[in-house]
Amino acid sequence: MITRRDITIAMSSVAATLVVVAVAAFAQTHPPTAPILGPATFDWDKMTATKTDTGEVRSLYRGPTATLDELEMHVTTLNPGNTSHPPHQHVNEELVIIREGTVETLSNGKWVRLGPGSVIFNASNSLHGLRNVGTTPAVYHVVNWSPNKAVAP
Repeated sequence: MITRRDITIAMSSVAATLVVVAVAAFAQTHPPTAPILGPATFDWDKMTATKTDTGEVRSLYRGPTATLDELEMHVTTLNPGNTSHPPHQHVNEELVIIREGTVETLSNGKWVRLGPGSVIFNASNSLHGLRNVGTTPAVYHVVNWSPNKAVAP
């Protein structure tokens, strides 16, 4: 026979489970807010390079600014003959500035060869890619932004 005590315990368990699920769902959709980036400098000699399968990356910042939900900046070194990743697209926009080397970038459906000092703008949802077609490592700076963190890669 089910007692009033059994029903109370069962209802308490259900309520506790629902609270845990609600807290977990809220945490996934509302991550902790990072501090807003103010004036900052990034010294090349103090950047930490992390090895990757295709070269290395120096991660500078990923977080909010006064006007963007997310700004992401890094510097990639891409070894000769390698691609950064297969051509892809995303909602956020990005600016790529070639520092060293010779690359080809997929832009507006065509592969375009570029060298040091060149700039690439990857528009929202445009198919893009990058490959090192030179004989030396290619080094490039990436500035990637999204007005809505939920749509950034």
